[in-house]
Amino acid sequence: MSVAPWLQRQRTSLLAQRGHAWLLSGPSGLGQYELALELARAWLCERADGQGACGACASCHAIDVRAHADLCVLLPEVEMLALGWPLDEKAQAEIDDKKRKPSREIRVEAMRGAVEFGQRTSARGRGKAVLVFPAERMNAISANALLKTLEEPPGDVRFVLATGAAHLLLPTIRSRCMGHQMAWPAQQEAHEWLQAQEGVAAQDVPVLLAAAGGRPAEALRMVEAGRSARAWSALPQALARGDMGAVSGLAPAELVDAMHKLCHDLMRVGQGAAPRFFASADLPPAARLDALLQWSRKLQDSARIAEHPLNAGLMLESLVALAKTALNSRTP
Repeated sequence: MSVAPWLQRQRTSLLAQRGHAWLLSGPSGLGQYELALELARAWLCERADGQGACGACASCHAIDVRAHADLCVLLPEVEMLALGWPLDEKAQAEIDDKKRKPSREIRVEAMRGAVEFGQRTSARGRGKAVLVFPAERMNAISANALLKTLEEPPGDVRFVLATGAAHLLLPTIRSRCMGHQMAWPAQQEAHEWLQAQEGVAAQDVPVLLAAAGGRPAEALRMVEAGRSARAWSALPQALARGDMGAVSGLAPAELVDAMHKLCHDLMRVGQGAAPRFFASADLPPAARLDALLQWSRKLQDSARIAEHPLNAGLMLESLVALAKTALNSRTP
């Protein structure tokens, strides 16, 4: 995937500044991980210029194949596996042996490994880099372990933390990093970039961008996850009918997010504003505001357990039932 032009501009700006630790923040889906990796590439590249890494040297190749000795990537294990980063031998063995599931947090064992990594001598002589994403997935112990290293950083290691929820980080971590607020792409620029990506049909781009709240990286992730523009447009009416088939391919957390967006749009329409995530023609008839508010509160409760449901199938059924009740509450 090519680096988006708005990320290229931010990369150039950040590389022109000095600092041992950066915090990239903003709403999720604006390319925090991609920009963080681009910075790490440039810091370690053998022929980097002010625009970024060369993409052709041995260092760049080592990052491409996820085997760079001077790059430590700290992600939740589920993200590590999804993005092709190797786990350490012990963690991989535990998962392979079904002793536990991949963690959705950045585990303290991985953080301690990163602290030890920072003390080692650079293998390629270009310094070392530590990438943390999403940084809000550090638990309290992991965050405090990182904090000690940020307070007294080794001389040749640089950090880039990326997050979609900076407010969840320890204030002491935020204060020890140079902050960068992620830039939103212009609508036309986002449209052109998304249309150029493999597997994205031109006619689907407006629907996908709306579904992602204008965030092209998030829209592309929807495509890669097999979520079509047609299915998104059909979702409101399907939920109003209580159609379980329309949500069969979604994880509980994805469904909660989609329902939040639908509830938000219906409340906007009820107050005379235009919907943001769905087309007006795709929405069911107006529901009662009190029913929508109650539904929104229940969705907030569901969001707290959506990534760790006791039974994903039962949770999907419950969510669809709640949606059907709210969507069929007609205004007087």
